Amino acid sequence: MAFDSPNDRGPGFGGARETAAAPLVDPFGRAISYLRVSVTDRCDFRCVYCMAEDMTFLPKRDVLSLEELDRLCSAFIARGTRRLRLTGGEPLVRKDIMTLVRSLSRHLQTGALDELTLTTNGSQLARYAAELKDAGVERINVSLDTLDPDRFKAITRWGDFNKVMAGIDAAQAAGIHVKLNAVALKGVNEDEIETMIRFAHGRGMDITLIETMPLGDIDGDRTDQYLPLSVVRARLMDRFTMTDDAHKTGGPARYVRVAETGGRLGFITPMTHNFCESCNRVRVTCTGTLYMCLGQDDAADLRKPLRASESDEALNAAIEEAISRKPKGHDFIIDRRTARPAVARHMSVTGG
Repeated sequence: MAFDSPNDRGPGFGGARETAAAPLVDPFGRAISYLRVSVTDRCDFRCVYCMAEDMTFLPKRDVLSLEELDRLCSAFIARGTRRLRLTGGEPLVRKDIMTLVRSLSRHLQTGALDELTLTTNGSQLARYAAELKDAGVERINVSLDTLDPDRFKAITRWGDFNKVMAGIDAAQAAGIHVKLNAVALKGVNEDEIETMIRFAHGRGMDITLIETMPLGDIDGDRTDQYLPLSVVRARLMDRFTMTDDAHKTGGPARYVRVAETGGRLGFITPMTHNFCESCNRVRVTCTGTLYMCLGQDDAADLRKPLRASESDEALNAAIEEAISRKPKGHDFIIDRRTARPAVARHMSVTGG
């Protein structure tokens, strides 16, 4: 295929450069086994809590090519990454994205990787679900904050609810396990959370509720959106019998089992309960910037060593040095006194 970066070197993903090396362990003894990679900052939605409607996206030359993304992911896998999640923006709007997915699936076949998965808004799933399953993707997360088409349009600005439903149908028909992610938004969807739980569990899907996070400037005030999940959970306990569940997916969610539905419900609570003590994750943006913590600005440029040499020696050195600076935790704050976002970059840049 033809790659899309000025430094493309043609076909031949993988190769001799993939040699085993020492696992990555941060200063607090946490092994880095989970990598989230944004393959694009572009998205076909403009969700109100994620980005402004009038976004300026990165020029193509700044974005890693598919080959560079493969090489970077493979370097992490050689150092102990067992779970790899492709994100965005919306990952399925990246041109030729399935070439990357199919190439990375070789690590599933060798046993070097336990899981290759995606987080998606579902808009392109009807088109790609069968191919994703064929490439070894067994599980995906679909971001869905409402079941009301009009409300969906208001939250996403550009989204088509029916396309997302068709995408979920296609993924389940292909045999992919779907988990829904819903951002809890005060005054927006808080009256719908019970309904969404029953919907998800009725279709055999787990659902995870997420607190909105102070990432990037948006059109509005996040203090108007912020709904503590401690409040949501207390309300749900009036409706459901919930018992702790030890289920883990490698991410920060803590799960309960809902007796009335038989399904699992997750909570991601970066604001009300700091989950950093067990963090095994790092994120790489579509420009090759490694963020050791979602809630900190400290970062490392991996694009420069990627493009400087065919060898991965400099890349590995840059990764090692960055992991040695991984902080103990984030410093998220949402209140009226802290009007500016905790981190200036948008979630679509970092990777959801």
